[in-house]
Amino acid sequence: MQDTYRHKGQRRNLTEELKKQGIDDEGVLAAILKIPRHFFMDIGFDKLAYQNKAFPIGAGQTISQPYTVAFQTQLLAIKKGEKVLEIGTGSGYQTAVLLELGARVYTIERQKELFQDSSTLLSSLGYVAHHFYGDGYKGKVTYGPYDKIIVTAGAPYIPKDLKEQLKIGGILVIPVGNLEEQIMYSIIRVSKTEYKETELGNFMFVPLLEGKAN
Repeated sequence: MQDTYRHKGQRRNLTEELKKQGIDDEGVLAAILKIPRHFFMDIGFDKLAYQNKAFPIGAGQTISQPYTVAFQTQLLAIKKGEKVLEIGTGSGYQTAVLLELGARVYTIERQKELFQDSSTLLSSLGYVAHHFYGDGYKGKVTYGPYDKIIVTAGAPYIPKDLKEQLKIGGILVIPVGNLEEQIMYSIIRVSKTEYKETELGNFMFVPLLEGKAN
């Protein structure tokens, strides 16, 4: 794998495009600029990797478009050292963005192929995260509560387990809806029993699968 001047130039162009789309978190933009997205994709997509589009990564899953990654991450408002739970490791690209922001990342993937591939790739790039293979709907209560939780697949409802694993003041970012379209939610835990939900527009994700891991 090589990260060439061409790739770096394409990332600069991508970050400029993201700024025009309203991404203004300097930490998020710096992470997008630094991380070689093409490393997280099949070599056949090398020349397309910095287009603002989603692409297949195997196991019926996709790497989200850079705008979606940046938008969700910006909503989390991550501070260095915060504990972040990621539901849906996928290619590991979103994980790398969270780690670049200084988060302590706990990430769950239910597709065994992606779990293995992303764990190996992130480690080879020097990224250290806590990887788990299993059902993301259940979260990972053992290591909670979390400052932030991000879900990178479309859920038909907001899992109660994830809400309960948030710290008071913590933020959950999750797309919720049907197979064709979801609404992005930002959910802040106000108290032990109260949550503030905000709708933030329509998005399209692969479905968040429940039950036995594959």
